[in-house]
Amino acid sequence: MPPKVIAGRYELLELLGRGGMGAVWRARDRTLDREVAVKEVVLPPGLADEQVRRVHERTFREARSAARLDHPGIVTVHDVVEEDGRPWIVMRLVRAPSLDALLDGDGPLPPGRAAAIGLDLLDALRHAHAAGVVHRDVKPGNVLLGTDRAVLTDFGIAAIAGDETLTQTGVVVGSPAYLAPEQARHEKATPASDLWSLGATLYTAVEGRPPYQRDSVWGVMAALLADEPDPPRLAGPLTPVLTGLLQRDPDRRLDADEAERALRRAVQEPATVPGPPDGSA
Repeated sequence: MPPKVIAGRYELLELLGRGGMGAVWRARDRTLDREVAVKEVVLPPGLADEQVRRVHERTFREARSAARLDHPGIVTVHDVVEEDGRPWIVMRLVRAPSLDALLDGDGPLPPGRAAAIGLDLLDALRHAHAAGVVHRDVKPGNVLLGTDRAVLTDFGIAAIAGDETLTQTGVVVGSPAYLAPEQARHEKATPASDLWSLGATLYTAVEGRPPYQRDSVWGVMAALLADEPDPPRLAGPLTPVLTGLLQRDPDRRLDADEAERALRRAVQEPATVPGPPDGSA
């Protein structure tokens, strides 16, 4: 069977992964003769025609938002097309493992390494925020670890600040374990919301689990609305960063400048290994 070609141009070569709202393929751009990544936006069954129209409109708008971003720490969006009645987003192909996969395979990271990744992600987020784009889904699965820096991908649910939201009331956009409390309350996501999610991502990097670990999505949502994050145990010099970013009140949360200074201190400060309990050998 010949390979599927999208929009007469993008030849699908290999399925790279699937997520809640789609699949990502390695593909060849036949026009420019280069490899790209193509995200297939798969809609859940049973949507009414108006809902499908709204999702398509949102996807095209958000792809245009992401295409405005030109930064080495952000996966570039090249194109967005429609095929088989659904949108496909064409992006730069980054050959690198995700932070999520690294943690699954190797376990938690040393605080200094996590802090260095945090600096890369913060740099990318500052660029996006300056362009009026809020990512809204910063999480380990959207962080790619290249040879020279961490890269933030999947601005597929990013939103231009001030745009009318296209998400229906009551539908949570984003990964609940990394959502900011204000997003769990269905309030508008802001740059401060991305900074919470950055903190939750770095917490997971050093602790091996997110700040709220509950039995279900709804348990996580309830904890986000009522509880403080679980105190970190392994963060060492990264602890002040996590504490500052994971403030439930956005007005008390570290801003980008404060987070950068704290992350730089964490990179430079050696981690201390807890000693054995008193009385042990």
